[in-house]
Amino acid sequence: MTTKTKMMLAVFAAVVIVSTAVFAGMQNSNKAYGQQAPDLYPSRERTISVTGSATTSISPDQLNLQFGVDTQAKTAQDAISSNSQAMNAVVSAVESLGITQDEISTASFTVSPVYNDSTPYPTDVYHKPVLVGYMVSNTLLVKTTKLSLAGNIIDAAIGAGANRVDDVSFSLSPDKQQSVQDSLLNKAVLNAKDRAGKALDPLGQKIIGVKMVNISEFNMPPPPKYYAAMSAAAVPSTPIFTSNQDVTTSVDVTFLIGDQ
Repeated sequence: MTTKTKMMLAVFAAVVIVSTAVFAGMQNSNKAYGQQAPDLYPSRERTISVTGSATTSISPDQLNLQFGVDTQAKTAQDAISSNSQAMNAVVSAVESLGITQDEISTASFTVSPVYNDSTPYPTDVYHKPVLVGYMVSNTLLVKTTKLSLAGNIIDAAIGAGANRVDDVSFSLSPDKQQSVQDSLLNKAVLNAKDRAGKALDPLGQKIIGVKMVNISEFNMPPPPKYYAAMSAAAVPSTPIFTSNQDVTTSVDVTFLIGDQ
């Protein structure tokens, strides 16, 4: 056997040894990966999703009144001046009843032109409306917990010069709304838990944990408006009565479940 042939056999043997080692390493790696696979894919959780709700009927504790003064004059300045005098008288009359400045705010204030468009030919493209003056509208908003003064406030405002009553309604004050919401939220969660338990019991399952809680918005219908009072010709001692309101909140809860 020549020297060249011996060298070729030696190289071939080395390649076989290296290939064998690599193959063995791959087998060990695959074996190790196969042992770790169960940890990478844990068993799926068993859950039940339930909606719980709670409702209560509650008496409102906040009065909302919105009224205003509309004035018209040939110039904007005259309309504003006339409106300011009337509104100052209205505010003074309301404050004399015990309503504080903190309970009164401006809801809106507008100045708009008034045109006289009396042409008998509306399609006449050459006709131009004539400016005849300006209208000033000033609207006040009263929010107070003095519910019994509703009728008196309306009468006093109209008597002092208000010629619009836009809104009369009752609602919950922020503090009372938060208190009611917290109380209903607790009851809604307990309702969801009770419903889930009743559904799981005949299935031989039980609640073992909570996966997710989704809190819905506080649901309270818009406060009723009292349109009977929305007249500038209101009679003295306008009767305004409150009424209870139904308030509801709900939650969506996903419970983890297991065998009993």
